[in-house]
Amino acid sequence: MTPRRPKLSLEELRDGVLSGNRGILARAITLMESSRPADQTRASNLLTELMPHTGNSMRVGITGVPGVGKSTFIETLGGHLTSQGRRVAVLAVDPSSAKSGGSILGDKTRMDTLSIDANAFIRPSPASGTLGGVASKTREAILCCEAAGFDTVLVETVGVGQSELVVADMTDFFLVLMLAGAGDELQGIKRGLMELADMLVVNKADGDMQAKANRAAQTYRSALALLHTGENGWKPPVLTCSALNNIGVDGVWDKVTEHHDQALENKTLHTRRTEQQLKWLWSMVNDELQTSLKSHPSMQQKVAQVEDAVRSAKTPPTRAARELLSAFYQELAHQS
Repeated sequence: MTPRRPKLSLEELRDGVLSGNRGILARAITLMESSRPADQTRASNLLTELMPHTGNSMRVGITGVPGVGKSTFIETLGGHLTSQGRRVAVLAVDPSSAKSGGSILGDKTRMDTLSIDANAFIRPSPASGTLGGVASKTREAILCCEAAGFDTVLVETVGVGQSELVVADMTDFFLVLMLAGAGDELQGIKRGLMELADMLVVNKADGDMQAKANRAAQTYRSALALLHTGENGWKPPVLTCSALNNIGVDGVWDKVTEHHDQALENKTLHTRRTEQQLKWLWSMVNDELQTSLKSHPSMQQKVAQVEDAVRSAKTPPTRAARELLSAFYQELAHQS
């Protein structure tokens, strides 16, 4: 039996992360992902210690349908960045089984070169059914990586199209990878996704697919001109690249850098991150309220009754929600 590793103190975790120790960084993120109440308290305390050392990275969300080549793109982009002296953290979110909750966590095996790069850190995490294919603790993981000295954080999603807003709400730049030659170029592309994108990149633009990729890119440009407002003076570009052959990936990063420099100059980066922090706050409030309500001993019977009433269509969810909250507030008032 493999002996259990000794539990690290809060100070050891903090100092290990700040020194860039990737083993301790991985353990810190594991602590953040834990659902145990005691671990959640320790994680919150650790994050408080790390917060003054965060905020100095470029946060880039990368999404796209399965098969678009996200892992290959990220490996090529990551190698390009580390060759320039940047330190790159990849938070690669794997799909979880809806039945078992298990996930493959195979991103390291799909990024062979980047996974052994001394200036890169790859952290696969299960999506566990959360919206947008983003692990519930991805925000905390971003901050841990920043505290560890990584100046670029790439967040890869499973690309299932559930709620890309979640990705956009934790990154500075939202990059959408597209494919050409898959039928009508606009079919199945959600308006909301086009409006959120800071850039579209048609991948696999090589060989016989080059001409199709160029035509697809032009179609997307026309669509973006109609759908995107060009907020804060940024008009999302549409580029083509071949991640497999490392063609055009450097140009993609040039655009990300251009957007970052512009956001710093016009102060929109600070505004965007401040708004994201507030959304995170209220998201946590909603989650904690729901958890407290469901786990409260005096509320469990009421919760079961209300759920049964909604399930049988005897009570609409709107009324059921008010009943639950009213009963919960009365219970708290009674206890005080």
